[in-house]
This record gives sequence, structure tokens and C-alpha cells, in this order.
Amino acid sequence: MRARRLLWLAGAWSAPALADAGASDAGPEAGLGRVTATCVERWPEGKPRPKMQERFPERGTSGWAAMLEVVVEHGKGESVLPHGFRIELDSDAARALEGAGFALPDVDGGAGPTLAVATAGDAAKSTLKIPVVALPPKPGRNVLELPPLPIAIARASGEIVTLCTAPHSIVVEDPIASTPNAEPKDNPPARPQREVWTAAKQVALASLIALLVGALVAWLIGRWRARPKPLPPPPPPRPPWEVALEELGDLRARELIKNERYSEHYAKVSHIVRKYCGDRYGFDGLESTTREMMSVLKRVVPSIPVLAEIEASLRHADLVKFARLTPTGEECSEALERAEQIVRRTVPLITEPPAPPPGNVPPPEVREGAPAP
Repeated sequence: MRARRLLWLAGAWSAPALADAGASDAGPEAGLGRVTATCVERWPEGKPRPKMQERFPERGTSGWAAMLEVVVEHGKGESVLPHGFRIELDSDAARALEGAGFALPDVDGGAGPTLAVATAGDAAKSTLKIPVVALPPKPGRNVLELPPLPIAIARASGEIVTLCTAPHSIVVEDPIASTPNAEPKDNPPARPQREVWTAAKQVALASLIALLVGALVAWLIGRWRARPKPLPPPPPPRPPWEVALEELGDLRARELIKNERYSEHYAKVSHIVRKYCGDRYGFDGLESTTREMMSVLKRVVPSIPVLAEIEASLRHADLVKFARLTPTGEECSEALERAEQIVRRTVPLITEPPAPPPGNVPPPEVREGAPAP
């Protein structure tokens, strides 16, 4: 790695400051210490220099980082590197550090300097660790000297004090110095680099949400279509007089009288009359006796005009059924005609109420037997 940039420690040094390292940069109240190509030391005149301890390894490996550890003792209200770490590109200090065979790792690469502060009463101690990479210009064993580096301290008054570290020598060996008959090795395999594709991630997330919403909507539609649907209302029942007249017409078409099947014909007529009376006036005519039917029919209001004919038909049918009376052909014909007259004379004049007039005016009451409007 070739160092083309230098880490600024709280803005303590820059190209203009190193170009003019004379006492003219120091104000009338400032004291000027060591001046090197990589650092200019300043602190207030008449003030003691802060204590600073340094540790740097004596041996290292080419291409590997060596850790410079600096411990600064200062007041509790003072801070080391108050403005953090900055990088100056193509500065004189960077070129001087590069000429000495060292480089500073990129701060954004995860190997930047670290700072830890410990306080005890009114005193504080800051431990700063600065990694530097040894890059000797020649292979084999090399002795390199790390030039002074600036350490900035902000005092309680806001004044900036700059201290320079001492030069440190290090013996740098090749990474394969201890390998006998070392041979060149191939470059390591490429490492996959993964980049977060934000647009694709958002599209995939939106597609997943749309898929889930679509599945939910499809499920809801399926449930709605599979819901139990109400059956259509059954057709209104046919009026009992229509059914009775139709059954009597079918009975006449069978010609049971012509075939001398008198008892069967009479039983059919009685069955039709009983069923009609029950459906017409609201009771079970087929399961009621003649006495029970007449008791119900006599209480109908208004009174039934053919009540006597109904009773005569039922009484004569009971004689044929229970007394084994065989009717004649004329009696069968009379029974059929009497049944038709019973049905026709009990048909109501109005079968359903008229449509209500516009508005909320209730329709007039229509009684059975009243003339149609």
C-alpha cells in the first residue's frame, strides 16, 4: 500500500504550517518546540509541557501494522484530539511520512486510531493508539524510523496545544524472512463483494407484499363466491279451487262411470271434495271425519252457501265407503256434478288484494263475497 494521504490528528498540522516552520507562525504568547517535516510542536509560553508516554514495537513485519501507543496526562477539562481524525491528501507531511517508509491506514477501512479516556479526580489520562504500516522501499531486513506525529490537546480555555511524539526506530523483516527457500506465491483468490441493491430489495419486498395481498384477496373472493346462497322462493301455491277443478276434470276424462267402476268413482269424488274443503278453509280435510268437517265448516264467516250440498255429498260417500252401498251410474254422475258446483260456488270473487295506491294510504278492506271494483 502506497500512502498518498496522512491522518490529521485534530487538524494539528497541514501543508502551509510545514512549509513555513519558523517562529513567525507562533503568536507572541506561544512557545515553539521541535519542528520537523511531519510535526510542529506548540504550547503556551511559560506553561509546563504535558506529560506524554510512548510505546512502539522494536520489530515488525513489512506490510503489517505496528501500533504506536501514546498516553497523555492532562487536566479533567482538557481533551485529546478534540476535532477527531481527518485526512489531508497530497500534503508535505504525507510525502514525508511516505519517504520514511510508513503509511497510515484509511480511517474508513476500520483500522483507524482509537482513543480511550480515564479520569481520576481532577486529572485525566488519554490513551491513543495509532496503527502505522511499515512499507520499506527495499526487500529484506530494513531499519526504519517513524517520524514525529502531532497530538492535539484542547485546553479548558479553548486553546489548542500541539505535542509531537518522539522518533521511533523499528526493524522490519519480510513476511517470508523465516521461510527457507521462499518462492513467490500466487495472489489470493478474489473475495466476493456484495453490494446492497436497494432498488431490487424494495422491488422484491413490494412484490412479496403484492403477492400476499393478491393471495388474500383471491381467498376472500373464493370464500365470497362459495358462500351458501339463499334458495329462490318457491312458487306460490296454486289456489285450491283450481286444483280441485283440474282433478275433477281428470276424473271425468277417465270415464270410470262408463266402465261401471262406480265405487272407485264415488271414492275419488269424495276424496277431492274433502281435500278441497280442507285447503279452502284451513284444516286437514283428509284426516277429519264428516262430523268434524261439518263442525268446522258451520263456523265459517260468512256462511258457506253450499253447506247442505257438502254435507249431503259427505254423508252419501260414507255410506258407500263404510256400508258397502253400491251407487248407480246416475248417482255417480250427480256426485261429480255436485262436487263441481261446490267448488265453483265457493270460489272467492277476489283472489288477492289489489295493489296499494301511491303513498302511505292503506288499501280498503276487501271481504269475501264483495263485488270486485
